[in-house]
Amino acid sequence: MKIFKNDVLVLEIDNYGILKKKEFYNLKDMNNIKVAEDTTQATFARNSFIYDFMSSMRQKINDPLGVREEKRKEISQR
Repeated sequence: MKIFKNDVLVLEIDNYGILKKKEFYNLKDMNNIKVAEDTTQATFARNSFIYDFMSSMRQKINDPLGVREEKRKEISQR
């Protein structure tokens, strides 16, 4: 497999999601790129409001009339 083109577009975005700076590098300019070692952490925890909200929405989509819950109660009473 031969690489015909190896260009990189670097975008810098501020905290508000607005594009601050864009740079285009071709194969000759690749040596000037500094790669950041930082990683982003997932802020999505099981005890968060977003998790609770999405779980309830998923439950409502899967069982909008609450029929499954009634069947579970009937089976547990037997």
